[in-house]
Amino acid sequence: MKLWGGRFTSRADEIMEQFNTSLPVDHRLYNEDIAGSLAHVTMLVHCDLVTPEEGELLVNGLDSILTDIESGALKIEGNYEDIHSFVEMHLTKRIGETGKKLHTARSRNDQVAVDMRLYAKSKASEVMDHLQMLIDSLHKKGAENNVIMPGYTHLQRAQVVTFSHHLGAYAQMFKRDKKRIGNAIEILDENPLGCGALAGTTHMIDRDITTALLHFSKPVDNFLDGVSDRDYLLELMSDFSIVMMHLSRLSEELILWSSQEFKFVTMSDAYSTGSSIMPQKKNPDAAELIRGKTGRVYGSLFALLTTLKGLPLTYNKDMQEDKEQFFDSLDTVMDCIEIMSKMIDTLHVNADRMKAAIKGGFLNATEVADYLVSKGTPFRDAHGIVGQLIIYCEEQEKTIEDLTLEELAKFSTKITADIYDYIDYETIITKGNKKLMKEVGK
Repeated sequence: MKLWGGRFTSRADEIMEQFNTSLPVDHRLYNEDIAGSLAHVTMLVHCDLVTPEEGELLVNGLDSILTDIESGALKIEGNYEDIHSFVEMHLTKRIGETGKKLHTARSRNDQVAVDMRLYAKSKASEVMDHLQMLIDSLHKKGAENNVIMPGYTHLQRAQVVTFSHHLGAYAQMFKRDKKRIGNAIEILDENPLGCGALAGTTHMIDRDITTALLHFSKPVDNFLDGVSDRDYLLELMSDFSIVMMHLSRLSEELILWSSQEFKFVTMSDAYSTGSSIMPQKKNPDAAELIRGKTGRVYGSLFALLTTLKGLPLTYNKDMQEDKEQFFDSLDTVMDCIEIMSKMIDTLHVNADRMKAAIKGGFLNATEVADYLVSKGTPFRDAHGIVGQLIIYCEEQEKTIEDLTLEELAKFSTKITADIYDYIDYETIITKGNKKLMKEVGK
């Protein structure tokens, strides 16, 4: 069942029929396809390209199709080339020959372009909402567990931080992700309806009407670009890839922290699995799956980049491949954000274990160097002194704060009793928070 059969004298091969159809993929665009058609009908009536009576018939028919699809009375299936064919042919079945007038002054090229922009715009906003849910979960879990823990560089204990501040770093990443997606929405918010196949239409249409009805900010400026542009999908998929990279980094932290070697956190049973042979195992499979699915989203981005890289203007059938890649990328990132939010919400933080990990890590070594600098020692000299101090602590199996003043003074005559306040971990955190609040207030 095709919209373009007049030119052909024989049927397509059955395998070609299956190869060509996109209905199993683009069926999810039914709402956008009908919305675009409703706006198009309103414009056709306004421009006297169909009569008011015909317009009413078309609108009622489209509304009934939407109602039946959403109620389940009409299944999106059958031998149709795509969702556009499905809707138009069912419309003609319902209202007769007037249904064939729906396509006046329109091509499937600008039709699919408007469908995809509407869908991408709506779903990108949903991704932003999901990200905000995750940001809220991170802030809430951090506020409930504002405990000290080791901060790391090179996966080596470096300086003392708080669990709240650590989660806050990821919250900042996801806030940037929201901004990127918001920027992509702003850029894509242009109406391609009216571009026709590639060069507009000879009919006197009013693109401002459909632009307003479909809530676009403006019509596209160039018809050829309007039907061939898929940059907005690439930009969103790039943004989704960055989101997944951030999710993967957080997943890696959770995987490490939940290991027996760290024991910083305990994952909820709801997001863990066991071993078929080792009964003691509790595996962080949800985090591992997010980490693994990151490559899948990257792959979708590179697949579409590769599809588009050699296409001449304007529309080419290769571009049908955009939907499967975008839909899979979208579904994956939405699921991963939701799972991560729930993992964070149900995460148990082992505060005592985090505090214990600070001991023996010499995480106050930088503060000793800063202390010596405050007493007039050049930083490079202070750095060397503290290095020797650490060697001594390791040999004596002591921490810096456990050393006596006499032991500390062996390394520098400038060390006095006030050093203990300087290297106390709680004091370090308090000073750090004060500095942070001062910077935020500027």
